Amino acid sequence: MMLNRAGRKTLVHHLAGIHLATFFRRFTVAEKILSIFIDESGDFGDFQAISPYYMVAMVLHEQSVDISSNIIALDQKIRDLGFPPHAIHTGPIIRKESLYEQYDDPSDRRRLLNALYHFTRKLDIHYLCPYIKKTEQDDFIQINAKLSREIASQLRAHKDYFDSFDRIIIYYDNGQSALTKILTSVFSTLFINVDFRRVRPADYKLFQVADLICTWELLALKAKTNSFSTSERNMFESEREFMRNRYKLISRKRL
Repeated sequence: MMLNRAGRKTLVHHLAGIHLATFFRRFTVAEKILSIFIDESGDFGDFQAISPYYMVAMVLHEQSVDISSNIIALDQKIRDLGFPPHAIHTGPIIRKESLYEQYDDPSDRRRLLNALYHFTRKLDIHYLCPYIKKTEQDDFIQINAKLSREIASQLRAHKDYFDSFDRIIIYYDNGQSALTKILTSVFSTLFINVDFRRVRPADYKLFQVADLICTWELLALKAKTNSFSTSERNMFESEREFMRNRYKLISRKRL
């Protein structure tokens, strides 16, 4: 096929456009997004011996890491164990509360807890877990200030990691308005690329992982003083067994 000068020029421009589009498709880097799922343990009220700490678990998941097969496997395991589809709550499993009241045999609840534990253990995630001792704070204002500083301190210690992402998305159920305000203030001050989303625990397995990590870190503090409750010993046998067989592998995911 013979082309005149105008035709050849049009063809060159067309081919150049194809090559340019191919170039951009090949070399354009996908946006790096970090999801942070947050759960808390404790409250901003007066100190009580049964709740001496305020703890905030932050599960860090790079969205480029696909965990869909892990989620499918966990859902199947929950069905195989005879539990209805639901958001797994670690504390109530241990204490036989809420949905788990009807499961008198601790081995049934232990199998469910193990399913969430092994799901968490296999995931490619990291976490942080800032906490404060409420015995060292006199009132709401001091708890608020101390917790804000502790969260900010841990985020600053890993700022290079967080800055490596184009966008950070915070997922929290807004369970405590005081913590929501702290998170909004601290993250917005330290980073410019942050979005906040309200979630339901049942919608995100990683929110349930944050719940487990919150409980695990609290139990690790209690293990140091050999102060497990009866229900905690029934579930894990002893503080030593928990630290060796349950806490050790999860703690390796700490950022």
